Amino acid sequence: MSIMLHQWTAAFYLLAGVVAWLGMALRSPRLERGSTVVLGVGAALNVSALATLHQLNPPPPLTDLPTAISFTACVGTLFFLLLQGRARLAGLTVLVAPVAFVSAFYAALEIPLTSVRNFPSTVPWAHAHVLLASAGLACLAMSGMAGLLFLVEHRRIKAKRPLDPRFPLPSLEALDRVNRASLAVGFPLLTLGLVTGLMWVHSMHGTLMAGGEHETWLAVSWMVYAVLVGVRFLSTQGARTAAASAVAAFGFLTFAVIGVGLIA
Repeated sequence: MSIMLHQWTAAFYLLAGVVAWLGMALRSPRLERGSTVVLGVGAALNVSALATLHQLNPPPPLTDLPTAISFTACVGTLFFLLLQGRARLAGLTVLVAPVAFVSAFYAALEIPLTSVRNFPSTVPWAHAHVLLASAGLACLAMSGMAGLLFLVEHRRIKAKRPLDPRFPLPSLEALDRVNRASLAVGFPLLTLGLVTGLMWVHSMHGTLMAGGEHETWLAVSWMVYAVLVGVRFLSTQGARTAAASAVAAFGFLTFAVIGVGLIA
């Protein structure tokens, strides 16, 4: 059931992206609104797919990468839909939906191949770390995408190029609000993910830092975001600088979470 639901989730995420692109290309507000509805259906299916993981034999642990990626996509999509209800973010739908599709499709392919790993007394810490860190990653990804679109739109305005009516982007003010909200939610979640990760390592090795590459780079990423959040909320940082910082910081975080493991 869970695998089938992941497949349907991927299908609806893909459909949402196609409808969003058509809505922009045809300048159809109805299609743009429809893409949000389809994305919402995909998110509901994603929740159901995760809720039925225990029915698989054997059930994959939340600490496996495909499951964590599916959870990240689910949280990111739900967070986007929440923001969508407060601001017109049609331009972000065409970015969020394809990313969610790739994540759900990957999970549908890989979850059946995962094997159960035993974490004798560390399951609560392991699962808490994955869930919190994945949720933080999803929110910070939203901050990075909003920052990227802000830079694109800001450059268009500075160059005095006319807006292409086929591809309207959210206003700079809306994108900046998304950036702030995503940082405000994502950084505390990332912090809790880091803390529970340290407790996981401590329960396994008797020390808070085992010297692994993953935990080292994640700690550095947290420090990068700590500086970013401090500057963003405790000073008069400009919106453009904040957008560029969000893009750069998420690029670094992506490398720390995924890239380091690929080159190690």
